Amino acid sequence: MSNMNKKNNFTSSVSGNNLEDDFTSSIDIDKQMYEEDIIGSIAHTKMLAKQKIITEKDKEKIITGLLTIKKEISSNTFEWKSGLEDIHMNIESRLYDHIGEIAGKLHTARSRNDQVVTDVRMWTKKTCIQMISKISELQYSFVKIAEKNIDTLLPGYTHLQKGQPISLAHHFLAYYEMLKRDLNRFEQVYSSADVMILGSGALSGVSYPVDREWLAKELKFSNISNNSMDGVSDRDFIIEFINACSLLMTHLSRFSEEIIIWSSEEFQFIKISDNFSTGSSMMPQKRNPDYAELIRGKTGGVFGSLVGMFTILKGLPLTYNRDLQEDKKHLFESASTTMKCLDVADGIIKNIKINKEIMLSSAENSFILATDIADYLVKKGIPFRESYVIISNLTKELIKKNKMISSLTINDYKKYSEYFEEDILKLSLKTAIESRNSVGGTARKIVEKALIKAKKEIKVTTNNYEKN
Repeated sequence: MSNMNKKNNFTSSVSGNNLEDDFTSSIDIDKQMYEEDIIGSIAHTKMLAKQKIITEKDKEKIITGLLTIKKEISSNTFEWKSGLEDIHMNIESRLYDHIGEIAGKLHTARSRNDQVVTDVRMWTKKTCIQMISKISELQYSFVKIAEKNIDTLLPGYTHLQKGQPISLAHHFLAYYEMLKRDLNRFEQVYSSADVMILGSGALSGVSYPVDREWLAKELKFSNISNNSMDGVSDRDFIIEFINACSLLMTHLSRFSEEIIIWSSEEFQFIKISDNFSTGSSMMPQKRNPDYAELIRGKTGGVFGSLVGMFTILKGLPLTYNRDLQEDKKHLFESASTTMKCLDVADGIIKNIKINKEIMLSSAENSFILATDIADYLVKKGIPFRESYVIISNLTKELIKKNKMISSLTINDYKKYSEYFEEDILKLSLKTAIESRNSVGGTARKIVEKALIKAKKEIKVTTNNYEKN
């Protein structure tokens, strides 16, 4: 029998019939793992030779063929065939073209079941590092804009109602903290994915004298799976990855929502760069925050992938089931969407224009010092709840008279409490902010310390991952 006939018999035995090729094929999705698949196959080939399961001569031929295929794929000259279902069978089939029946030795002591999850774990580890890098870049952008706006004052909101004065730097550093948690989650996902599965076989291990410890070291895995059945069917790390993406997208969506509100004509706190906004097709006066809106909109797709993965796994008996072919669709789409949104959010924040005067005016023309006035009375000995009622009545009266707190004289204050003294007139937005000097507060010295800490954290993260 010729080499070609052997290959044809082999590929037909693992593929569906032509009518169903499109339904069972995953090649359009999983071909982006070609580097991981070839790296894994080369390591597996080396191990087979090391353990004298194949000869050194066969090893060299297989590796040469795999490297040739890698060049073909990277140069877009490789012909992907949906009839061969997935990336693994496409590469192995092409290997037959290059080296003949020796290609059949590549799959010794290996199943597609442990092969595919090894590829996905390597891809996930690589992508976690990319995600951590992009998160760090966005964190740095928030730190830079915060440094420029330590003295920029604006209202802080609860329920989208003006609450207390804050510095804009403090506000932006809140997003830094959200992103720090996101970064930590991807570090945890990296650890979850950092388990070497090769050697698990189809489900029960392999009967060859494989060296799994050597393979783990060669493929840069820190751990080796302890149970072959769990190894080939475990996709928890994918759910953890998409969950990390979902929380990150939640934070990016919250940022986008704020950007959308702040750029509205009603607020005018900021102006989004023309590079990250679009004109109206009908109304020439408008610039729409479309990029921020799209981040907000794309968040739902990532959430959907998370639910999709949970739904796939919830009903699967051990071990491998074809349902798991759908895992990569959710994984790859979530990663791609999240990284694109990180880039867009970074572009928005780097090119944003802050309208400091409007922010300050909004804070001044409000009652956001009410809490500070209540605290003033508390420090004079009045219980907070009694002080709260006094200041509530004061602000209600001012609203009726269309007056601001800044217009009050000491005599006006004394109408509400004899505990008010001349020093109440020294109360201002700045003094209110500076009084919030507890750890984590908005006072300047606290914000400056937070900035120093943030820059150190970013530097450490960058140093830890740039070698990867």
